Amino acid sequence: MSTQLDLFAAGSTAPDAVELAARQDRIILNLSGGKDGLRAAVKARDAARAAGVEDRLWTVHASLGPMEWPSCTVEGVHYPSVGELAAEHSRLLGVPPERHLELRRHRDEIPYDLLTFIAERGDWPWLGPARFCTGDWKTKLIFGAFSQFARNFKKAHGRPANMLNVLGIRADESRDRRNRSVLRRTTDNSHRVVDEWLPAHEESTAFVKEWTDGEGWPHHWAYDSVPGAGDWAGNSRCSCSACVFSNHRDLLLAVARRPRLAALYAEVEHKRGIPFNPNTTITSLIEEATRPGAPDPGVVLDDDTDDFDALERAVREALTQPPKRKPRPGQGPGTLPMLGAGCDGCSLADTGTLLSGGTVTVTPQEAPGVCACAEVQR
Repeated sequence: MSTQLDLFAAGSTAPDAVELAARQDRIILNLSGGKDGLRAAVKARDAARAAGVEDRLWTVHASLGPMEWPSCTVEGVHYPSVGELAAEHSRLLGVPPERHLELRRHRDEIPYDLLTFIAERGDWPWLGPARFCTGDWKTKLIFGAFSQFARNFKKAHGRPANMLNVLGIRADESRDRRNRSVLRRTTDNSHRVVDEWLPAHEESTAFVKEWTDGEGWPHHWAYDSVPGAGDWAGNSRCSCSACVFSNHRDLLLAVARRPRLAALYAEVEHKRGIPFNPNTTITSLIEEATRPGAPDPGVVLDDDTDDFDALERAVREALTQPPKRKPRPGQGPGTLPMLGAGCDGCSLADTGTLLSGGTVTVTPQEAPGVCACAEVQR
């Protein structure tokens, strides 16, 4: 492993990338529908082609359901959800549809969404040990989908399967990501050896945008001021619509673009008494988004879907029960205000169902109101 790290410390070269790809039994390209995952996937795809192992490429999208950016239709034009765009990116990469997986966590055969878990837990996924949204809800879900392959490979070949996990993490995004190794081993056991590779780590945000447009790759509508504008003047990142790690402007756009989702976040925040973010609350963001000078959302979604209705019911049901996590010191239910004027006042033993590609096992009444102002088959 130290040899691999030395090879990639100054940024990968094509021969090194080809050598890395050639050693793999499976290459997993994580696609979020965002620009960075796409850029990393293209570099890994090109390395696999040069190594003659393109048939070992798989693409995966770990869906967070209604918390992700959905599709929208503006002036008769359909703009895809992040899941739909991830599937389109996979197709354009040349990966056959049977090797693209969209995964979503389930409980009792019903979609089990992150916001429901947050409502049950009574806390948000902040940085550090409490950041459960990426590990439990993405990484473990994805690698659960490949557990059977690893078992079969070990039985057939008498050695662990070598897997390369390709992520679109870049140094530009945060201090934490700046310090992330370009190549590191994350798993080494009797069934699989997994190396994590960040092929776009040293590339700038400006470069990735220019490359995306220059190569004619479609980017998600949330990046634009208005769907279809192509101006990259909307959200700076394409993660959860309202991600606790987003910058302030992105959060203002998110709550303005998806007011129903923001209101549901506010219910959780109010009932559990824990702020959405250490530096702000969803409640204050909802109010700020209506003030002069706030960014123009460009589009406002009604989120009138069965999937969102189910999420809302599950979250509100969870809020009728005591939180599973003890409140942080000085915090507790009812300590956060509702909106201002006009207002009154894991278990890892879940079953993860592939939205395409089969089924895998992943190892291991009224809530307070919010003011109005404010399996697909293969």
